[in-house]
Amino acid sequence: MSATTAQPLTLEEFLQLPETKPASEYINGEIVQKPMPKGRHSRLQGKLCAAVNQVAEDRRIAYAFPELRCSFGSRSIVPDVAVFQWTRIPFIVDDEVPDNFELPPDWTIEILSPEQKPNKVIGNILHCLKYGSRLGWFLDPDDFSILVFLPEQQPLLLQGKDSLPVLPEIELALTVEQVFGWLKMGS
Repeated sequence: MSATTAQPLTLEEFLQLPETKPASEYINGEIVQKPMPKGRHSRLQGKLCAAVNQVAEDRRIAYAFPELRCSFGSRSIVPDVAVFQWTRIPFIVDDEVPDNFELPPDWTIEILSPEQKPNKVIGNILHCLKYGSRLGWFLDPDDFSILVFLPEQQPLLLQGKDSLPVLPEIELALTVEQVFGWLKMGS
């Protein structure tokens, strides 16, 4: 679903608007509402955040935020998972997490929903890389594949038992098969 305004808003004007559910993003002067997450999407998002935070939060290495608004480089996007190195989280008083993140995540993860256009989602990953992200994942639950984006490299299409690259400081070993295996609950 896409909503455009008669007169294009600036990024600053967009950020003054009330939040929508599901979130809206500001891309190239256009307001685009993300689709409502469904079961597979929610499950993968939750498990990815938990897996990263289990190995990185207590040691203050990194933190994975679900649906965090990140505004930078004339866009305001809401990656499904935004992983920030601990030292790059713009804490306010007493290590409190701020509301506004005006920088790209170190690692951005997007999970394709059936209603989304893949190139728009990939465009957000490429935007993150252009502005300093070090890693991007694009999960396609329909064909159990993950496109991996690294700065200044061709994307990698990973499937099955392929090992997934993560940020080097995060001690997490995952294969594509393991990630999509999370879709089966209780087994």
